[in-house]
Amino acid sequence: MYVGIDIGTSASKGVLVAPDGTVRHRVTVAHAVSTPAPSWFEHDAEDVWWRDFVEIARELVRAADGARLNGLAVSGIGPCLLPADADGVPLRPAILYGVDTRATVEISELTELFGGDEILRRGGSPLTSQAVGPKLRWLAVNEPHVWARTRMLLMASSFLVHRLTGRYVLDHHSASQCSPLYDLGRREWALDWASVVAPGLALPELVWPTEVVGSVTNAAFAATGLPEGLPVLAGTVDAWAEATSVGVREPGDAMVMYGTTMFLVQVVDQPRPHPGLWTTAGVFPGTSTLAAGMATSGAVTDWLRGLVGGSFEDLAARAGQVPPGSRGLLVLPYFAGERTPLFDPSARGVITGLTLTHGAGELYRAVLEGIAYGVRHNLETMRVAGGAARRLVAVGGGTRGGLWTQIVSDVTGLAQQVTRESVGASLGDAMLAASADGVDVSSWNPVVETVQPDPSRPYEEFYAHYRSLYPATVDIAHFLAEQQHRSARTEPSTPE
Repeated sequence: MYVGIDIGTSASKGVLVAPDGTVRHRVTVAHAVSTPAPSWFEHDAEDVWWRDFVEIARELVRAADGARLNGLAVSGIGPCLLPADADGVPLRPAILYGVDTRATVEISELTELFGGDEILRRGGSPLTSQAVGPKLRWLAVNEPHVWARTRMLLMASSFLVHRLTGRYVLDHHSASQCSPLYDLGRREWALDWASVVAPGLALPELVWPTEVVGSVTNAAFAATGLPEGLPVLAGTVDAWAEATSVGVREPGDAMVMYGTTMFLVQVVDQPRPHPGLWTTAGVFPGTSTLAAGMATSGAVTDWLRGLVGGSFEDLAARAGQVPPGSRGLLVLPYFAGERTPLFDPSARGVITGLTLTHGAGELYRAVLEGIAYGVRHNLETMRVAGGAARRLVAVGGGTRGGLWTQIVSDVTGLAQQVTRESVGASLGDAMLAASADGVDVSSWNPVVETVQPDPSRPYEEFYAHYRSLYPATVDIAHFLAEQQHRSARTEPSTPE
C-alpha cells in the first residue's frame, strides 16, 4: 500500500492506495489561512502542516489495518517561505505563495539589482509575488530578529520531509520557484545571487521529487504511527503533484485545475522563459514546465453565490438555460488582482453590460465565461512561449456538473479529458511513491470523459472584447485599488 498526503491552502488530504491504483481510504482535514495584515497570507507550520499530517497519517495507518506500507510521498502549497532554526523548528508562520504580496518593494529592488531580462534568462520567471527570493529579503529587512536565527529555508513538503527523516532537502521544482536563487539552465542554486539575497543561509540539498530521500525515523513513528523505515520521497508543490495524478508527463501535456484559483501546468521540451508565465523545473528528472495561474476562479463563483443565495447546483442549472454570451454580459474576473499573464495585483474585477433584465443565471454564466477567457489568454501565452498544448486534462472540484468545462472547451476550442479520480495532489503523491517502488501506475487514473468544443458557440467576438477590456479600464482599476488600500489602512479595527 502507498500513502500520499497533501497540504493545501484550506484543507489537507491523504489517500491510501493499493498497488493496482484502487483508493482504499481518503481523509480530508480542513484548516484556516491566517491574514494578520492586508495582503499577508500565512500558515502556522506546527498547528496546520504538522498537526494535519499527523491526524491524516494516523487515520491512514488505522485504515491499512496491518497491511504493509511500501512508500510515502508528500506535497504542499508552494512556493512558501518557512524560516527555521538549525533543528528545523519554525521561527514564524510560513509566508504563503503568490497570494501573499507583502514583498512588492523587494521585488522591485531585486529586479533593478540583477536586471529583469537576466533574471528571466537565468531563472526562467520574472520576479513576482510567487517568488521566494524577495520574501527572504523582506524577512531580513522587516524581521531581523527572525532572520538572525534562520538556518533553514523550508516549504510545506520539505518541512514534512525534514520532520519525518531529518533530511534538509528541497526538490528541483520547488527550488525553481525560489527566484532569483535558482539557475534553471544549470539545475543548481545560483549561489552568487543567493549570497546577496540571503547571505549566510545554507540552502537545502537539491533532489528530484521522485527520489527517495530517507525513511521514517523512530521519533516520527512515535508521532504519526507510520512504520519506522518507511521510504519517504522528496515530494513537491501541490499543483505539480496534481498534474502527475492525471498523467501530465510528456511535452504537450497540460493540466487545467479548476479550484479556488485556476492553475495550469504544461510540460515542455526545454525551459521556455516568458515574462508572462512561470517557467520551472518539472517533477521528473530533467523535465521542464510552463505554469500559469489566475488569482481567482472558484473564489468568484463562491462570492457570487454568497450574494445571490442558493446552491451551486441551482446556479449552474439557471446558467445552463442562458445562451452563450450571457445575454450581453462580460466579466473580467480580476477580483483579487491577476497573476499570469498580467502580473497586476492592482487589477480589479469588472462586470460590463449589466441591465435591469439580468439575473443570477446570466451573472453566473458570465463569471464562468470570464474565467474561460482568462484560461484561453494563458493558453495563448503558453503557445507564444513555445508550449502549444496537445492534450488538456481538467481536474478539480469545478469539473463537476460539466457546464464549466464545456464553456472552457467552447471558448478555447480545445478538448479536455476528465479522469476517473479527481482526488488531486495526494493521489499524485501516492503515484510517485509507488513508481519509486517499481510499480507501473500508468493505468491508475484512466480517462473517463472527453469534453469536446462546440464550434457553433459565438465566443470569438466576446473574447476579443474581453482582451480589450483590461487595457481600457486599467487606470480606473488602479485608482480604485489605491482607494481600497487607503481604506484598509485607515479604517478602525472591528471590535470583538
